[in-house]
Amino acid sequence: MTAPTGIIPGAVFGSIGALAAFPLRLAAREVERRHGQLRRGVTRRTSHVVFGRTLLARAGMAKAGDVEIERRVSAERAAGRVVISENGFLRLLGLMKAPEASSLSRQSLIDQSKLSGADLDLLSLFDAFEHDSEPYSFRDLILARKYAGLVAGGASWGAIARSVHRSGPVASLTAKSLNVGSQHGRPDAIYLEGGQSELDGQLLFDLGSAAGDDTLEDLFAEAESAEEQGDHEQAAALYQRCLSIDPSDAIAAFNRANCLRGGGRVNEAAHDYARAIKLDPAFVEAWFNLAGLMSDQGKVASARRHLHKAIALDKTYADPVFNLARLEFDAGNLAEARRNWARYLELDADSEWARMAAKGIQFVDLQMARTVG
Repeated sequence: MTAPTGIIPGAVFGSIGALAAFPLRLAAREVERRHGQLRRGVTRRTSHVVFGRTLLARAGMAKAGDVEIERRVSAERAAGRVVISENGFLRLLGLMKAPEASSLSRQSLIDQSKLSGADLDLLSLFDAFEHDSEPYSFRDLILARKYAGLVAGGASWGAIARSVHRSGPVASLTAKSLNVGSQHGRPDAIYLEGGQSELDGQLLFDLGSAAGDDTLEDLFAEAESAEEQGDHEQAAALYQRCLSIDPSDAIAAFNRANCLRGGGRVNEAAHDYARAIKLDPAFVEAWFNLAGLMSDQGKVASARRHLHKAIALDKTYADPVFNLARLEFDAGNLAEARRNWARYLELDADSEWARMAAKGIQFVDLQMARTVG
């Protein structure tokens, strides 16, 4: 295999959705060999987010599935993380051959194809083009024009992305005519010229090579869904099944702890936060949430230690600084509370929490002035 370019030692990759073409555990091993990390889900330390193509199939079966994908992509970009397609990720690792050299910019592809920038970016992210990012090729331009026509005919980017992989290599679609409609009455389906071969987005991927991982990925996705819906008991049980399959998954342990805490099972939650920390000592959110649990139980010294650890691990993480200030204030350590609120305002000057920190400083200053007077 050729050596990849762009892998930065220390980079932390998070995955959203299982990879369709390659088992996640093998990809994680390859990333670690190159001195990076690959984990399910996203944490504060995540620098790159890989969107696996199986996410499309699940979204196609869920209400507002494509909208949820769009929301997650936007959120990761807004957080400053690099989003990568499955093929782009495998190319970075040298596990997939890079396409031929190309020269078309993103804007040029938009101008010449009339495909919207939003649709282009999402279709690129789910490998509906030969290239997953600019520079694009002439074959990509042909595909972009075809996709623009499908969109004009009523197809969504999600329907296109779910469909194109059914016909073999994406580049092969440049020589075929794609149309919107269906002999089976599905207006959003896409079919090849003459209706000979319908591309059914609901039956998108053959997961044979990743079948062993698919059970775990399905469980994790089901657990996340249950957690989002507030079903803490069901989510905790599903995360436990994930951990029985992969006991090294710190994020599953952390998520389970959050669910247990939400369900009032605080002792078990503390155990799983500690488990997440043991698996990943730099897991700053686990230190922070465990501190919150200790604070709720009145264990001030323990909460203080965990907050200091979270701050030491991530000096840009404002939340533990605010909570430490509040903890010190409640303990009567006004000077220390003021110092931490001032530090918080250096990290966050505009939110409601920032206004509370400013009021806290004003209150401490007033109290100290009265003491002096």
